[in-house]
Amino acid sequence: MIRIPVVNAAQAASWDERARTDHSIPSRVLMEAAGRACAGVIAREFRERLPDGVIVVCGTGNNGGDGWVAGRALRSVGVKVWGVPAGDPRTPDCEANQKLALGEGVELLQTGDTWPAAGLLVDALLGTGASGPLHGAIAELAQRIVDHGGPIAAVDGPTGVDLSSGEKSGSVIADLTVTFGGLRRGHLLARDRCGRVVVVDIGFPPPPGDASWPIFVHDHWASELLPTFTVSMHKGQRGKVAVIGGASGMSGAALHSVQAAFTAGAGLVKLAASTDTVRAAQASLPDVMTVSSNLGPNLEDEVLEVIQWADAVVLGPGLGRSEEREKFVTAVLAACNVPVIVDADGLRAGREAFQAADEVVLTPHLGEFEAMFPELSERASKDPFAAAAQASTLAASTVLLKGVPTIVADSGEARFAVGSGNPALATGGSGDVLSGFIGAIVARRLEPPVAAAVAAHVLGRAADIAAAERSVRATRPADVMESVSEVLRWWSEPPKYQPPILLELDPPPTQW
Repeated sequence: MIRIPVVNAAQAASWDERARTDHSIPSRVLMEAAGRACAGVIAREFRERLPDGVIVVCGTGNNGGDGWVAGRALRSVGVKVWGVPAGDPRTPDCEANQKLALGEGVELLQTGDTWPAAGLLVDALLGTGASGPLHGAIAELAQRIVDHGGPIAAVDGPTGVDLSSGEKSGSVIADLTVTFGGLRRGHLLARDRCGRVVVVDIGFPPPPGDASWPIFVHDHWASELLPTFTVSMHKGQRGKVAVIGGASGMSGAALHSVQAAFTAGAGLVKLAASTDTVRAAQASLPDVMTVSSNLGPNLEDEVLEVIQWADAVVLGPGLGRSEEREKFVTAVLAACNVPVIVDADGLRAGREAFQAADEVVLTPHLGEFEAMFPELSERASKDPFAAAAQASTLAASTVLLKGVPTIVADSGEARFAVGSGNPALATGGSGDVLSGFIGAIVARRLEPPVAAAVAAHVLGRAADIAAAERSVRATRPADVMESVSEVLRWWSEPPKYQPPILLELDPPPTQW
């Protein structure tokens, strides 16, 4: 299983240091591997642009050194390459690779020289550790990259993007970003600046196994963890999911969750809901079993039986907002001895209620998160990794914070980051579909944080397929569920190995 970590600047620096000190990999070797990998990806992505030449704009540090290696590698196969240095002093490795590149035939452009009408710009000005506003020569060169007007390939990240926080300064927007070993948090938090992101292997040792380095959820990882089926399996072994919600006039949310649980593989689904919602389910979903409830604080015996029957409970879709409903959520949580996925109106019950159940997965979007954890409101918009991690401690629950990216945190650590999906999911019903997916996967005894991460990726990948076929604007939750089968077919195929490429992440569609 390929583990792609999502790191901040400090973690990236420690990884690089561990490669050099603990594993005796010289920095020049890492730089050579990084630059050559960049050149290979650039040649593949911009094949038609290379005959017009490439301008490589290099900073004074190791990111600049990577750029000089990439320029030399492109020049060695006949591409016309111009190199633009940011000034002095350069690190020794950067200085050495500039000399090698110039010796290979890369042409030097000095400050103030007119840049040729090349087919591609390579931004190798700043690396992972850069932060704060751009200034001086770096700011001027970054603006010249933008003003040139050609496509831009960024080494590690676009200049002006803080790769720890995602904060943006300057105006460089890359069409392609090539980074090393793992993703940086800024790649996910500033998706609109990074273009297509390609992660390449340059020889780093394996990332540490502790939860302080979140893992990026990708197809290969998720497909290996998604529970499979056996020939002799019966419906009870495929997982029993209870969906509880669907107040009068709010049937659609609960029905979405029911459909999603079946779509994600549940063998049996029971719905406990208002009489109106039960009637709607009986008319449109013949597979689901139903129980009518007044959704009040005194749980009916039939609702208790549903809870005791289930392997997982989805609580909240279409439940409605009132003091009675909050008391109902508290009562359900107290009665559960299986994992509970709490969504939508169920999230209003309060932290004490969530702590009553053994295993709870909370699934708020940013607005719901801020209402649940007002003390984390400011942090959530600036650092969702830290906010979700702290919230998981406060609520003693797994927290799935929906967004770009979606973060799954548990026991005080941000454990997983999900980068799939697009604005088609910013519609009513998408959260109900997600909760049904999680319920079906948790019901197969997968650890709740892992199940939440896998389910969120299934949802995102299905949304990407649906949006590609129908457009972002026209895609609805039902379309997303229809696309799940195509996701699963993809995952059933053997992975396509393309060393040194570890991961390719397309930007989400936004226009249509």
